[in-house]
Amino acid sequence: MRPSVAILGAGSMGEILAEGLVRAGWALDQLVMAARRPERAKEAERHTGITVLLDPGEAASGRDVVVIAVKPKDVPALLDQIREVIAPPQLLISLAAGVPLSVFEEAFPGVAVVRSMPNTPAAVDEGMTAYCGGAHTDPAALERAASVLAAVGETINLSEDLLDAVTAVSGTGPAYVFLLAEALTEAAIREGLPHHAAEKLVDQTLRGAGILLAGSEKSAFRLRAEVTSPGGTTAAAMHTLENGGFRALIEDAVRAAASRSRELGMEAAGHSKEA
Repeated sequence: MRPSVAILGAGSMGEILAEGLVRAGWALDQLVMAARRPERAKEAERHTGITVLLDPGEAASGRDVVVIAVKPKDVPALLDQIREVIAPPQLLISLAAGVPLSVFEEAFPGVAVVRSMPNTPAAVDEGMTAYCGGAHTDPAALERAASVLAAVGETINLSEDLLDAVTAVSGTGPAYVFLLAEALTEAAIREGLPHHAAEKLVDQTLRGAGILLAGSEKSAFRLRAEVTSPGGTTAAAMHTLENGGFRALIEDAVRAAASRSRELGMEAAGHSKEA
């Protein structure tokens, strides 16, 4: 039997998860959302068909699973709003980047908490979500969390100390790919291709390469080597990228994102203690 779910936060990721749960077979009356603004509540309700309330406490009350889907800076205020209604055996799942398990466990002693990091391909059921459980999260609670998160893609259970790196790689990763798509499209247009052709060539190339990589037993290194013939066009392109510091830039980008994830967690923890 599927657990009832309250999603607190009607932003991008909250709505993506809500729509994914509906596609995965959750009945509308098993789901509820909460939004801060009436106009956003109406919009989310129209998009998802799910009831959207303005009171997060009312939305969370009595639900098997409560998903925190607000920005990290808004977590402390939200926890204050739901403090009186969350209790075992409810399960709390956080989607808030960087916010550690300790913030939730201090607010809700004895409650099972799962910290997770999804990404936006969840909108087409191709998400990648890493998650970890807290001190009171037993195997059954972890399995329940995985069932909710898997509604929108693949999941992987990791230790909490790896979640900031996950945020920098898969959480932020779609933006790296979209930036690459932008750059490739602009370069194609400069080479004389019409805009519509450039976009189609780039979009399908990235899609095909991603499917090939995900479905192959070969590593990314091996697949790249197979298409890089000595003295050929790909070799010329790879030489330019390597000389331009492509690898170092990616490493720097991931490091910057991981560092920011840790900062967001410390900020949320600090605000929570002040409250």
